[in-house]
Amino acid sequence: MTPAIHYLTKHNIPFSVHAYEHDPTIRDFGHEAAEKLGLSAGQTFKTLLVAINGDQKKLAVMIIPVSHKLSLKKAAKALNVKKAEMAEIEAAQKSSGYLVGGISPIGQKKALPTFIDQSAVEWDLIYVSGGKRGLDLALTPADLALATKGNVVDLRDQY
Repeated sequence: MTPAIHYLTKHNIPFSVHAYEHDPTIRDFGHEAAEKLGLSAGQTFKTLLVAINGDQKKLAVMIIPVSHKLSLKKAAKALNVKKAEMAEIEAAQKSSGYLVGGISPIGQKKALPTFIDQSAVEWDLIYVSGGKRGLDLALTPADLALATKGNVVDLRDQY
């Protein structure tokens, strides 16, 4: 049981568990999850940590579909700060308590400001990491917002 599953169970938030065999040679964890679970890349969401104004000790969580890239400008706007940049791997793992490729937005070691891309509300269920590689959780966008105390905003980069 991961901290994410423990948190959802403890708070009676409905979810389902979807496991798959993670291929250790694959580094695009989100697309791997979507493909192996037979999901749209727009319905499968990745958890990204950003550093606020370049400070690797002040982080925030951005949850976006694996089909898109994060707009750092939109992330900074959501945070109401001058600049957001991707958190360093070590900072993200230390803060979340999870390994990269398995960082769940739920049950993180430190509670951080959390933002969910607005495209999530287009789906009845969305899929996020369950806290380890090869494990996703399905839940409603509203339940994800509840579990993470997340705000729904536009975070995707325009192609």
